[in-house]
Amino acid sequence: MARAGLTTERLVQAGAELADEVGFDQVTVSALARRFDVKVASLYSHLRNSQDLKTRIALLALEEMADRAAEALAGRSGKEALTAFANVCRDYARAHPGRYTAARHPLDDATAAGSAGVRIAQLNRAILRGYDLAEPDQTHAVRLLGSVFHGYVSLETAGGFAHSAPDSEESWARILDALDSLLRNWPARP
Repeated sequence: MARAGLTTERLVQAGAELADEVGFDQVTVSALARRFDVKVASLYSHLRNSQDLKTRIALLALEEMADRAAEALAGRSGKEALTAFANVCRDYARAHPGRYTAARHPLDDATAAGSAGVRIAQLNRAILRGYDLAEPDQTHAVRLLGSVFHGYVSLETAGGFAHSAPDSEESWARILDALDSLLRNWPARP
């Protein structure tokens, strides 16, 4: 019988908090059981295994990011939308490092298709409508933005920009200026 008060949602939320504290890679059903001071077996009525827990944390993270991005983008276009979306990614990674890592956890095709990752991709494409990019350039631009945002955030949160001038905030602003310029002047296909 499941311990009173333990629900799948509560366990996933606690797993997400644990990921932010100790790192997503360290999240297991055993670690979660220790957090609740229960036997591992008592969690199996809610979670199949550690992989199931990690998938659920990934889905939670994608949902949180999509909700924040949708709110930030409302009524914005062009560079303003680009900056808002980029800042959501960066701020989320800073506030929730484990969940941010979880959002990149590999999902099977069916799970990915039903996840908020689809909404995030749609929001990316909504930003790009302000730059008048057609396919396949729009897909190339989505990949570029994801690579730049994730790469910068990953390096910054690892302390990679803490040791030299100019300040990371200044670099971030300049990078967003450069991306806006690139998107407005997207190179023609050969």
